[in-house]
Amino acid sequence: MTHTGNNAQSTSALDATAATDDPRQGLLKAVALAGRTVAAVRPEQLDGPTPCTEFTVRRLAGHLVAVLRRIALAGRGGDVATLPTVAEDIADSEWQEAWDAAVREVEAAWADPAVLGRTLNLPFGSLPGAAAAAVWTSEFTVHTWDVATATGQLPDWDPEIVAISYAAMRRGLPAGPREGAPFGAAVDVDADAPAIDRLVAWCGRKP
Repeated sequence: MTHTGNNAQSTSALDATAATDDPRQGLLKAVALAGRTVAAVRPEQLDGPTPCTEFTVRRLAGHLVAVLRRIALAGRGGDVATLPTVAEDIADSEWQEAWDAAVREVEAAWADPAVLGRTLNLPFGSLPGAAAAAVWTSEFTVHTWDVATATGQLPDWDPEIVAISYAAMRRGLPAGPREGAPFGAAVDVDADAPAIDRLVAWCGRKP
């Protein structure tokens, strides 16, 4: 799955502002890092397990492509529940092409800033576009850690994106039992642990 395509690292018209000023920018940065991490997966690693125990590396990569497609559909005002949660239509030689196409869809569907104020109906509730973008930023950041941990990678974490993700997950996930949520109970880590460790621990991972 090693690729030389550069769309996963692309800078779009949304790059003009900081992630904290424009939630779309934070989302695209999280997506770009996820794309680089998925692209660096070696073929023999695809069937290996990940810290997100319901997914192998291959299925987690397929999940991330599916989430991109859902984000694009949400930006167009569609019902994301009509799309699968895992993209199973991608051959091992087609990951970069599928990823880049999905990123372009997201960029086009979210190009109008008005999407940030619209209410989007999502599987996890109805949220303004800005809040949904922050939630998806956190999802991509946590799953990037999952892929990286499963494949021995050390991504270059953006402190701003990790902070946005941590804030979104602290708002969205209860500290207590999480029955029905796709996250295990929070794991204790040192208060001075790296920010990415605190994020994934809050999401039930063991850094």
